[in-house]
Formats: sequence, C-alpha cells, structure tokens
Amino acid sequence: MTLRLYDTATRAVRDFVPRIAGQASIYLCGLTVQSEPHIGHLRSGVNYDVLRRWMIQGGLEVTFIRNITDIDDKVLAKAIERDRPFWSIAYANEVVLSGVYRALNVLPPTYEPRATGHITQMFELIETLIAGGHAYASADGCGDVYFAVGSFPAYGKLSGQRPDEMQAATDGPERAKRDPRDFALWKGAKPDEPQDAYWPSPWGVGRPGWHIECSAMVQRYLGDEFDIHGGGLDLVFPHHENEVAQSQAAGLPFARFWVHHALLNLGDKKMGKSTGNVINLDSVLERGIRPIELRYYLLAPHYRARIDFSWEALSESAVAFRRIEGFVARATELVGNVEPGVLHADFTAAMDDDLNTSAALAALHEVIREGNTALAEGNTSAVAASLASVRAMLAVLGIDPLAEPWRDTTSGGDLRGAVDALVALALEQRKAARDRKDWAAADAVRDQLKQAGIVVEDTPHGPRWTVESGR
Repeated sequence: MTLRLYDTATRAVRDFVPRIAGQASIYLCGLTVQSEPHIGHLRSGVNYDVLRRWMIQGGLEVTFIRNITDIDDKVLAKAIERDRPFWSIAYANEVVLSGVYRALNVLPPTYEPRATGHITQMFELIETLIAGGHAYASADGCGDVYFAVGSFPAYGKLSGQRPDEMQAATDGPERAKRDPRDFALWKGAKPDEPQDAYWPSPWGVGRPGWHIECSAMVQRYLGDEFDIHGGGLDLVFPHHENEVAQSQAAGLPFARFWVHHALLNLGDKKMGKSTGNVINLDSVLERGIRPIELRYYLLAPHYRARIDFSWEALSESAVAFRRIEGFVARATELVGNVEPGVLHADFTAAMDDDLNTSAALAALHEVIREGNTALAEGNTSAVAASLASVRAMLAVLGIDPLAEPWRDTTSGGDLRGAVDALVALALEQRKAARDRKDWAAADAVRDQLKQAGIVVEDTPHGPRWTVESGR
C-alpha cells in the first residue's frame, strides 16, 4: 500500500514501507492504570485502531502491541491513598479499560503485555546499558540505576530539544545522579512505598522506572526494530525521548516511524486523571450519546488536530453520524442488505495522505448525498452502488451500523425482537384507524409511540420506526 505518515522524528511526511513485505508492526504506548479511563484516552485507542484497520484494508498483516503500565509512581500513590495492593487497583482499572475499548469497537491488540510481566527483560536491557557505559548504579547505595544522558549524543533529537537547556529529571534524587538530566532505569525500595511492589534485582530490591518498561516489552514482542511507535503528543518528552536513548544505546535500531496524536482538551487544559479534569464513557452515555457516536466524534478530526471538547460539539457530531445511519437504513429498506463494495477514490486518497479522516469523511458524505438523490428518484441500482461504497468506508472507520458489534444494538439491542412485535401491533392498529379515516385515533397511536421513545416515519414503502436518541 502507499501510505504517507507524518513522522515525529523527522518532522516530515514520509512514505511508509513495511520492513517485511506484507507485514507491519505497531507499538502503542498504552495506559497507566491507576484509575479508570476517560474519553481523552479513548481517542488514542480509536485513532490507532483506524490506522490498523487501514493497513489491514491495504493488504498488510499487522502485529499490534498495546501495553499496560501496571507499576509506576502513580499506581503506587493510588495504592497508598486507598490502602489496597497496587496490583488490585491496576487490574480493576484494566478490566474497565478493556470493556470501554470493546464498547467503542476497538479491535483487541495482538498482544497486550503488562509491565510487571517483563521484569527479566528489563534486567537484561539495563545490564547491557551498564556494560556499554550508558548506565550506572547510584554510588550512595539507594539501589537506583540511572541512564547517563551525556553518553548518548543524539539525546533530544526526537523532541527537538537541546540537552544543555533541559531541566533536571524528577524521577530520582539529584544526589544519586552524575548528571541532573539522567533518568531512572531502576528505583530502589523506599520506606514510604508499598512493600509488595518490589522485586529482587542485581542492584538491590526495587522496581522498574517508567521508560525502561516499554523498551523491554517492545523488544520482547516486536524485536530489535519495528515499524511504528505511537502515542500521544504528551509522551514525546520525556517518555519517548528516553525510550529512544536507552534502546539505541543498547544497540537496538528501535522504531522506524514515530506517530503521535494530538490531545483532547477540556476547557484550556488537557483532560487528565491527575487533575480530575475528566469525562468518562458513562458520562457520555448518560447524555444520550451512543458509543458508535462517540467513536465517530473521536475519529472525525485529523489525528494530529487538537480536540477542544464540548457537549455541544459532541451532540452536533452525533447528529452528523445519525444522518449517515439514516441513509444506510433507508437504502437497506429499498435494496436489501448490500455488502461493502469498492472504496471511493477520494476516501482512499485522503486515508493514504497521513490518515486524513476529516477529508475521508467529506468523501463519505458526498457519496451519501448522491445516494439520497438516488433514493428520491427511486433509482435502485444507484442506491445499491452508493450503499456498497458507504459501507466499505464505514467498515474502515469501524462505524458500519450493519456490522458487528453495532448491528441491532443501535435500535434496541437484545430487546429488538420483542420491541419489533409490540411496535408492529401498534402500527397495525394505526393502519386500521387510517383505513377507516379515524385520523384522531391514528395520531393517538403515533403520539403514544413517540412518548415511549419510538419515532415513526411514513415512507413510500410503509412506516419505518427508530428508537429516539437518548432512549
């Protein structure tokens, strides 16, 4: 496939070519699970799910790794606050995260490793760095091990920062460091931290630093070099900068492309768990927005465009998706269940151009406009062609209402059969009233259905009903 991606490392759009023909490998920095996810986190899951689906559409076999950070400072702070084992907090939030991803139709990763399952690989990588003169154990006996930033001349290249202008890393006491910028690879045990959060190591009892976790997991599952490393813009420095440094200093080529998505802001601040500035999926559902509509909202802007969240914007986006859904429903009633067909050329060009979902949706809506015209004219062949193209585009974006997991769930879920029968009975009563010209009785049936959240639309092919949004 011909795919151009904006590469953070080179700050340019480059043609993506897999290392191995027909295969691609992606590593996405997953969440630190000290609390439940919010919709800012879900943007990451949705954006890289679309990238993965587009690569699969292009004929690539994709190995997709998304990690779980289940041990770090934030997780331990939450464990102390709640007086619970760190692992119980991490696992409970991981379960919630998996459920939310499923709700938004995010494909499961090929593997989803936890940091705590890869301590041995971290040891090996740290020992390699020490042997190469790129890392050292603290001389004060605290058990910390640090990466020597000055030993890696390319430090700062990914983020575009000058090492001589950098502030001290805050993940360890400066007294233990040779250089304030050096960052922790291994952290010795501390009396004020949970004592079940430590492992024996060559440098004393302790736990891993944040950055070494990802480098170890990447090498374990994708090898010394892989295609794409993804994450949010807030991870470029220091997390990804440190990953590059420690991995390449250990002799690993590491990522060929760096792709970062912009953040979702609430007001003038990044949505973040540490500030309580969050909106989760349950909050969205309470407002009558369905998961498929939230997915549409998150993927509609270009992945490098910041989203300034507002309930008004989310509602407008939901209305836009319902127009798509409405066309699919009306077209299917006329021509039956048409399978996804050929992608529109403008959609393909947009997706190949740095995954420009905004332009791709413009192409989708243009096909829908043509399909609506064909519907008005009763041109069944044109309607079928439009529907096939629309479904193909929606499949790439993961929002085809006629496909799993959305099928039926948008109009009543498991209760659809019972609701169908009850509404059909009411519509028969309405038809009987209309046949005898008892318009008041017919309108009364329609009003009663509306009060129950059922919207009836009269079409040339008979009445069509849908569940009112928010019910």
